Amino acid sequence: MNPENAIEMTIIKNDHLGREVWHYPGRVIAQSDRGYLFEAFFNRSDFEFNGMLLKERDRFLELYLLGKYFNIYQIYDRDDGHLKGWYCNVTKPVQVTDGQLSYDDLALDLLVFPDGRQLVLDEDEFAELALPPELAVKARDGLRELQSLFNEYPDFNVRKLI
Repeated sequence: MNPENAIEMTIIKNDHLGREVWHYPGRVIAQSDRGYLFEAFFNRSDFEFNGMLLKERDRFLELYLLGKYFNIYQIYDRDDGHLKGWYCNVTKPVQVTDGQLSYDDLALDLLVFPDGRQLVLDEDEFAELALPPELAVKARDGLRELQSLFNEYPDFNVRKLI
């Protein structure tokens, strides 16, 4: 996709019940029958997150694959462009409507560092959601699929999946 023709969309994060939690602008930089790759910039103040310093204006390449129970954010430092790692949300499959992409977050997250270390986050929050059993199984399967992707491809890059 040519950058001049990039499509601006709003990305909407919902809670597990479909209620909006947060939204921000993103730019579609690649699209296929598999899904969408967005460029977005972190719009919160700097903070330390499980050993990763997230900074306002860090560059995120956000991968949303259709029909999958996850999304993947590849994070680059705003100052020098180095790869910080990947933050992955376990979600219901994305919904795309006119000018918007939305997903329902299922609390489980996977943080992956450039050295390959993986950290599963928010298992306690996931348990508290009391999801229907079939959805809980799909969420766990989504987490396992994410972990497998990063184990299988040590040089993982979201651009390879779109």
